[in-house]
Amino acid sequence: MGISGLQKLTLLDYPGELACTIFTRGCNFTCPFCHNSSLVLIDKNPADIIPTDDILEFLKSRYGKIDGVCITGGEPLLQPDLKNFIKKVKSIGYKVKLDTNGYLPEKLKELIDANLIDCVAMDIKNTFQKYAETVGRNTIDIDRIKKSIEIIETSGVAYEFRTTAIKEYHNIDDFKEIAKVLKGAKAYFIQNFIDSGSVIKEGLHGFDKETLLTFKAQFDAAGIPCELRGI
Repeated sequence: MGISGLQKLTLLDYPGELACTIFTRGCNFTCPFCHNSSLVLIDKNPADIIPTDDILEFLKSRYGKIDGVCITGGEPLLQPDLKNFIKKVKSIGYKVKLDTNGYLPEKLKELIDANLIDCVAMDIKNTFQKYAETVGRNTIDIDRIKKSIEIIETSGVAYEFRTTAIKEYHNIDDFKEIAKVLKGAKAYFIQNFIDSGSVIKEGLHGFDKETLLTFKAQFDAAGIPCELRGI
């Protein structure tokens, strides 16, 4: 496992659970607004790998004090040892939440079918027409994104979809379109962009609260439970 970060306690990353967060290295997207740029641009940002055994020993020592483990990145599904790692985490007794960009639907389905995931959060980067630009790629197989949405919505696993709202990439028409795509979804979050100082591209901006509420209204009208984050 290419693990390069561990947050020992989080009240936010795993809704409803006291948890820790594990950060994996590498991603198949280079989203300009990514605040974990050191985990994405790994050639430019060499970092120590935390031994998997050290992570498992930490989890054993914290069992009974925290309830869940959030695995994020980067893109965790790129890790070849992820399935075996989650099996070990589950054997200790933890619930597992996976954060994913949804570009590897077969691997996502494999974990869900094996009952290894208790909760999944998938980023919806933008409308399908603007996806490639938003994730920093020239082209993208949007069918992969569509398949992951379908897998998650029919999985029976707790889930949320979420979009980071950025002035330079989103407008109200985009959120109207996303609401159509996610019709019937059980949970959706609009996360206001906040420049952490370590994003891939400088000069990006979030929205004011009033504008975010107009975005939220598109999902309210579609009957999709929607909440705002980062305001």
